[in-house]
Amino acid sequence: MFDTLRLLPMLPAHDPDRARDWYRDHLGLTPTRELPELEMNVFPGFISYRSPNAGTARSTAAVWLAPDFDAAVAELRRRAVPLETYDMPELSWEDGVATDPLGGHACWFVDSEGNTFMVSDLGVS
Repeated sequence: MFDTLRLLPMLPAHDPDRARDWYRDHLGLTPTRELPELEMNVFPGFISYRSPNAGTARSTAAVWLAPDFDAAVAELRRRAVPLETYDMPELSWEDGVATDPLGGHACWFVDSEGNTFMVSDLGVS
């Protein structure tokens, strides 16, 4: 059954308005629904909601699969989104972009609330 259901990540935010503005200004995303009474914004592919636990996870919250990885990275750079680097010896790094031994690429960034995201061409054909 679950193989036919859509998974919708819920991303915590200390300040839902600040998060909404960050996603708009840095990723060009506009909420499809704003629910101020619930302190929640629904975006294409995820929900952002108020939580005191925002930014406490030290792992990747969600991945954007990018068929045109270079264009996605260029858009992040154009919008001045800093790319993160990590101590992951299995990857080679150049200018914030990781390459795995099979030739896949990924980059990571952190939103205004401390949530970590990845953009990758992994599994995209």
